[in-house]
Amino acid sequence: MKILIVEDEELAVKKLQKTLAGVEPDAEVVGVTDSILSTVNWLEDNPAPDLILMDIELSDGQSFEIFNQATIKSPVIFTTSYDEYALKAFKVNSIDYLLKPIQKEDLEAAMQKLKQMKAMYKTEETRPDISIDNLVKELQQKLQPKEYRKRFLVKHAQKLVSIEVDEIAYFFSDGRLNFFKTYDNRKFVVDYTMDELEDMLDPVKYFRISRSFYISVDSVDQIHDYFGNRLMLTLKPAVDKESIVSREKVTDFKKWMGK
Repeated sequence: MKILIVEDEELAVKKLQKTLAGVEPDAEVVGVTDSILSTVNWLEDNPAPDLILMDIELSDGQSFEIFNQATIKSPVIFTTSYDEYALKAFKVNSIDYLLKPIQKEDLEAAMQKLKQMKAMYKTEETRPDISIDNLVKELQQKLQPKEYRKRFLVKHAQKLVSIEVDEIAYFFSDGRLNFFKTYDNRKFVVDYTMDELEDMLDPVKYFRISRSFYISVDSVDQIHDYFGNRLMLTLKPAVDKESIVSREKVTDFKKWMGK
């Protein structure tokens, strides 16, 4: 098996080569590149390897740019220091990832996965036509910070006003319309459903306690036990509607409040 290593840290390269030798003694490292440019040049000048072990963060940018500049048909295993939570769903037949520091058993599992993938094809000479463009885009989206809503444009009397999200204490529904209240007790109609709002708001600052309430952490004044293993909240400013944390949300709500 011929392998290309894309990694800009010399120590990481040596450790990866050592780990690889212990997992796959017959593997041959045919190249080591340390940047987007050197990797693109290598791929243009050499036959496609059987596998690419590719770090995400390189000295001249993220390795995703390589896929914009070169055609890659080899299976790719990403190596990364990113938190596993952001990547746990990114396991597919033609791509994998390893978290640094790379452990022998993790590399061994990834190599076994590659062998299983190849076994799906009739002959060793048959190279699977691996299209990873969409997979790379998906991974890139997971790693890039999400942009959350910063303000809402709402009607007030006969004009439109812009309200910063940081001014909003909570959102709630009366069954017909959705509203939000600001910390200074102004109330506005908002033209989005609660489901849409859930995708717009930063989950660090806002939490959906029920189907009809979406609150900010700073709006919680008091928390009380409530029947049915639920919680009742006293919000600020006051609201003329019971703000109850639904039973299925209680555990997550407590974790959110405790962060």
